[in-house]
Amino acid sequence: MSSGSIMRELDVCLSTFILAADYAVAIAYRDCTTGLPSDVTIEIGEISFHLHKFPLLSRSGQLEKLIGQLSGDDRPECILQLRDLPGGAKAFELVAKFCYCVKIELTALNIVSLRCAAEYLQMSEDYGEGNLIAQTEGFLNEVFGNWTDTIKALETCEEVLAYAEELHIVSRCINSLAMKACADPHLFNWPVSGCNEKESTSDTDFWNGISTTNKSQNMGDDWWYEDVCSLALALYKRLIQAVESGGMKPEKIAGSLVVYANKYIPLMTRELSFKNTNNGKLGSTISSPPEADQRALLEEIVELLPSQRGVMPTKFVLRLLRTAMILQASPSCRENLEKRVGAQLDQAALEDLLIPNMGYSVESLYDIDCFQRILDHFMLVDQAAAASSSPCIVEEGLMEGAHSLTSITMVANLVDAYLADVAPDVNLKFPKFQSLAATIPDYARPLSDGIYRAIDIYLKAHPWLTDSEREQICRLMNCQKLSLEASTHAAQNERLPLRVIVQVLFFEQLRLRTSISGWFFVSDNLENSQNPNATLTLTKVDGSHLVDRAQDRAADVDDMRERVLELEKECHNMKQEFQKLVKTKRSWNIFCRRSRYCNSKASKPCIVKAPSSAVKELKTPETGELGK
Repeated sequence: MSSGSIMRELDVCLSTFILAADYAVAIAYRDCTTGLPSDVTIEIGEISFHLHKFPLLSRSGQLEKLIGQLSGDDRPECILQLRDLPGGAKAFELVAKFCYCVKIELTALNIVSLRCAAEYLQMSEDYGEGNLIAQTEGFLNEVFGNWTDTIKALETCEEVLAYAEELHIVSRCINSLAMKACADPHLFNWPVSGCNEKESTSDTDFWNGISTTNKSQNMGDDWWYEDVCSLALALYKRLIQAVESGGMKPEKIAGSLVVYANKYIPLMTRELSFKNTNNGKLGSTISSPPEADQRALLEEIVELLPSQRGVMPTKFVLRLLRTAMILQASPSCRENLEKRVGAQLDQAALEDLLIPNMGYSVESLYDIDCFQRILDHFMLVDQAAAASSSPCIVEEGLMEGAHSLTSITMVANLVDAYLADVAPDVNLKFPKFQSLAATIPDYARPLSDGIYRAIDIYLKAHPWLTDSEREQICRLMNCQKLSLEASTHAAQNERLPLRVIVQVLFFEQLRLRTSISGWFFVSDNLENSQNPNATLTLTKVDGSHLVDRAQDRAADVDDMRERVLELEKECHNMKQEFQKLVKTKRSWNIFCRRSRYCNSKASKPCIVKAPSSAVKELKTPETGELGK
């Protein structure tokens, strides 16, 4: 070959190389300033790409169709507008580089938009082997094998949600995450939690550039909670439904919901008291999402809560209920939460149940009606459980509804403590206090000390109650179940009606007599059990010694009998004194009524004589004169 022909071949090769370089420069700067002029302009939003037809036509069926339509119109300029391209200008820039055979980097952050753009532009194998659809699909399969990359890819699906749903990318991401979350990470060695990749290597031991630290780490059931919190509500909801269908334990799902709610509902983690409430609204300078968004998120989370009893922490459910009241969530949402709390009320704490009243018209400091509804639902659940349970015979005897009795006893103590806390409120109406206390049946209270304390506080804070109301409220407690300390206090309590005080003293006397009788019974049985052959022993023991023992025992019995008689006399005297007080009170009531009657009849003289018993009570012990 001559030297001239060799030079011509070199010129052709050099021209081809320059053209390829010009294509690369064109896509990099979105304009051809050197080399061949661009013959097509693609506009995406406010950005224009000045490119060449041939590289685009050889890879994209959609661009071939659009460019062909414009070329047939004999227009001097070929301008395409791709307004609906998934991923926008950023995705198209990668597509154009691929058409110009420029190397592009596929990552978990751009793979979804690039895959959707390739599908939109019809970049299939019909327009070249190894086209963009095939390459992005292959990389997606690699992404699904990694937990962190799948999370990132799923997050980017929000930008092109409609196209990602059509290509089933969202469902494949969610299924991949659900499978890994339900499986044991130690068993399959899943690459979990992206935060582990960002940890400092200062604590890692290296030998010759190779890490010698054990790769397996102890991970709990909550290893995936923080990662999925980065998902939007719609995607997170679908993931929770997927893991639930995959057989995940409700306790794990509940833990994830707690973390997600605390992150996106600021009111959940904010302490609520009367100091930071203002007509149901919380004043804060910290920026937080709009209340409408928080309310929608809360209602969605409530729908996702597991239905099993005791799975969700009662403290968390009560915080949800309190936040729902602040955000004015739908009535169905609040009713759902109240029923959930009622179903596991025996696990609640008193401080969580003290929910302040919201709104402008505040009748009482705390929301008594809400607690009443919660308690009513608990009683319905408890009664249904008691009705469905059958007696269970064990070695110790017959046990029926032991667990139910324990639960209702715990709730009874909780109600008594709640009443004691809300009783000082002067705005608390008598019917609400009475209704709340009467909801608990008598058998659920082994002791009446708690309800007595609440009644005493309420009577002290409401001195204007009538005698009838005092009588009614005292019927809520069982005087027979008062402890010794409570009985002593009640016997000296001036706020209680006289009938209640007499009743307390009567039961104390009855209890004392029963205990003494039981002591004698036990003592006699013990003596007989220690000497089963007393008759035979008498013949072998010295007579004088037996006489001494018998005399000592008789003296002890006489002393005990004297003490019992003294106690009975004292109780009898106290009864007589109370009866006198009652008669005196009745006599003075008659006397006062007669006096008022005479005053009303001023035209006629009227002589009223005070009862002798009343006069006797009013005389002073020293002089016998009437007191003032």
